[in-house]
Amino acid sequence: MAKVRTLEAFDDGTPESPKVPVRRPDALPGIWQVHDGWVVHPLLAPETIRALPFQLDLARIALADDLLVVLPTGLGKTVIAALAGAEVARRGAGKLLVLAPTRPLVLQHAEAFRSWIPSLRIARFTGTVRRPVREGAWGDADAVFATPELVVHDIAAGRYSLTDVGLIVFDEAHHTTGNYAYVAVAGRFRQDRRPDARLLALTASPGGQQARIDEVVGVLGVRRVEARHRDEPGVREYVQPVDVEHRWVDLPPEIRSIQEGLHVANLREGRALQKIGYLRKKPLASLSVKDLVALRSEVFARPGPMVRKFGPLFHQLVLLHLHHALERLETQGVEPFVQYVERVAAKPKPSRGDTAFLKVPELVQALAEARAILTTAHSTSHPKIDALRTLVAEEFERPRDRPPRILVFAQFRDTIQGIRAALDGDGWNTGRFVGQSTRDADDPGMKQGEQSEVLRQFREGKFPILVASSVAEEGLDVPDVDLVVFFESVPSEIRAIQRRGRTGRSSLGRVVLLLTRDTRDVGYEKAEQRREEAMVRIVRRMSRDSRRARADEALAAPEGENAPTAPSPSPSRRRAPRASVAADK
Repeated sequence: MAKVRTLEAFDDGTPESPKVPVRRPDALPGIWQVHDGWVVHPLLAPETIRALPFQLDLARIALADDLLVVLPTGLGKTVIAALAGAEVARRGAGKLLVLAPTRPLVLQHAEAFRSWIPSLRIARFTGTVRRPVREGAWGDADAVFATPELVVHDIAAGRYSLTDVGLIVFDEAHHTTGNYAYVAVAGRFRQDRRPDARLLALTASPGGQQARIDEVVGVLGVRRVEARHRDEPGVREYVQPVDVEHRWVDLPPEIRSIQEGLHVANLREGRALQKIGYLRKKPLASLSVKDLVALRSEVFARPGPMVRKFGPLFHQLVLLHLHHALERLETQGVEPFVQYVERVAAKPKPSRGDTAFLKVPELVQALAEARAILTTAHSTSHPKIDALRTLVAEEFERPRDRPPRILVFAQFRDTIQGIRAALDGDGWNTGRFVGQSTRDADDPGMKQGEQSEVLRQFREGKFPILVASSVAEEGLDVPDVDLVVFFESVPSEIRAIQRRGRTGRSSLGRVVLLLTRDTRDVGYEKAEQRREEAMVRIVRRMSRDSRRARADEALAAPEGENAPTAPSPSPSRRRAPRASVAADK
């Protein structure tokens, strides 16, 4: 029996704190009105935005304070930005600056705003820093939609200033960490902002660690975080359910034999590193790519002459190659495994570690066995391919009034090629959606214009199946996707949530994970579930704390006055606080 769970099946088991009544008026007088279920505003096109209470609530808060919104995918985060943006534009309080990580997402937001607020003069700034594309001018635009890297570059070049901005929107705001361009834009906005300017950040998945959430909130400098969940009153009646199903497969004996040989080589290299004082904090079987990449930095950080570091670095590279090779075999298939090894062998200047990896006896044997499997008639690269073909056939047999739309996510480009070949061979028409980098003539990258065109054709039903890499995980609005397939499990709770969010937008959503027993799929799936559960616990705990704080503020406020709202400190003295989170229940 396949395991089925709903997305909101997580709870921390702790009792709820006393609830603070939250007023949910139909609209805010003087800003938005509601007529026949539609939002009415002087700048909004008639009957374009449905009046959903939680969206109006969040837009209202965004006009009063800097805000991070944590909202499940498909619940209209862009609509919240448009509601707030329409009022900022009506007041003449400054430009709207809407940032998104990718060009397709920037273009998508621009088109949505154009349809909702047709009077806006819109500019779009996309492309790379070296080859920017500016459609419109900053000075003439009411709303600018841009990738953050280009904004950072333009500000550094003195082309414009964020003092003109009345509302800045950070879409997919969980990226606001480390060296990502959102960090620089947020810092500059805090320096240059006008007193009445507002910041609105949007995400479905801020992360599963308290430190990461604190970093996002601190870098953005928001005073409030508002979370809404699918299962709470005022939200659940407006969303579609999404079911998640696990379909398990087993490796056939011939692939299991290759797997066992590679396991032996992995353990030998890992033990060699343990003998010289590394990799002693975790079992070797639990090591991740992140652990092995971090090991390189650890080797360089250890005191001692460089000559003593060559050995550990040598073993680290061999082990990393073996890890990648085994992951491709277990979770992707024989063909992606062979392609990975051949790509290492084709390097024009291989390192000593590359050469040693190719000479590992177990790898040499595994490569020979894998090539033999690929030459066998009627054999498939991985049993997931057959499971996917069955799943697609089942979906097309379901009764419906239109052909289904199926979105298949795969981690590696080699796998995407194999999936499309198998489905095309069955007579299905498939599309391809990958990033811009080109590895070889057989696997060209897609320019941003090509990505947009593929999404348009998929929306219009030119082909029913889209096979995509991680580039399609974030934010892209593809309505009425009936089925989302994970070809493999991903350990990241952020990526898993983004993938699942491509379905369940206007109808019942369905997600199927293809998993292989006794492989890394198992560990990755458990890790993702733990991290997602942790994320929900953190947000709900912060929500309860915030409700208590807001109740105390309301009681302490002078009679006849609203609870005080702290003014935004001056940019030079502004400290990135740990924000309170409010979530209506």
